[in-house]
Amino acid sequence: MTSAERALQELRELILGGGLAPGARLGEVELAERLGVSRTPVREALSRLAAEGLVEISPNRGARVATWTVAELEGVFDLRMSLEPQLTGFAVPNASAADVAELHELAHRMVQVGSPGPRQDLDALVPLNRAFHDRLVALAGHPTLATALAAAIHPPIVRRNFSAYDAESLRRSLAHHLEIVAALRAGDARWARAVMTAHISNARAVMVRAATAGTTQDPTDEEAS
Repeated sequence: MTSAERALQELRELILGGGLAPGARLGEVELAERLGVSRTPVREALSRLAAEGLVEISPNRGARVATWTVAELEGVFDLRMSLEPQLTGFAVPNASAADVAELHELAHRMVQVGSPGPRQDLDALVPLNRAFHDRLVALAGHPTLATALAAAIHPPIVRRNFSAYDAESLRRSLAHHLEIVAALRAGDARWARAVMTAHISNARAVMVRAATAGTTQDPTDEEAS
């Protein structure tokens, strides 16, 4: 792994894990010292992270961890609410027994790694969650809606949100995946749409609460989250 790749990986983990809070200033000199590399790999990493939407770079303010307003978060979840339950319902008649088994395995593994406790591994939960939702979209067989959903979802928001969940909300989210599988197994599209709607509503509440809490902190505090 090159210095730039290592800097990219470590900075991404710090941002997604909350070690660098939304709005925090990202000085090249300070980061280079923190990561034990020169400024050039840090500069390259910040550019990559800006392309991913995790970092904002402006000529006057330099680089900072990206932030999202409550209104922006509401907009993202409004779009998800209008598209994802529909796609989940469309997936129901197309899901074979093998598809249902695959989704059940993903949901079960998410419960294993994501449930609050000493064995919780949120880093492992993220790709499992993405695979579950991507599989439902693929099964729906509606590429136009799928493209619209992909454009509506901001990956940094989705990837960050598990760290914002409290234990109760996370258990609820994990249970939704299992219930969606049950609806698929029963061939009940209405049930599947309803659970996905509840699932997105749960995520919306978590993220809006976290964003609202962040706005009450001192904006001059570089480490405020």
